Amino acid sequence: MPIYEFRCEDCGHVMEALRRMGQGAEGLTCPECGSENLVQLFSSFASTGGTGSTGGSSAGSCGGFG
Repeated sequence: MPIYEFRCEDCGHVMEALRRMGQGAEGLTCPECGSENLVQLFSSFASTGGTGSTGGSSAGSCGGFG
């Protein structure tokens, strides 16, 4: 199940919850104030580039012997 973020419209608290696709905020309550007035937020995802180390080898990706 994906994790979605929700914001309480009453107190502004932001929380995460495991929900089925398309389930929305029904059945959830704010852990701070107890309100059921929650809206789902659009979440961004983290992405990492391919700039990590290759293990210290001097050989290139073409199979050279360095």
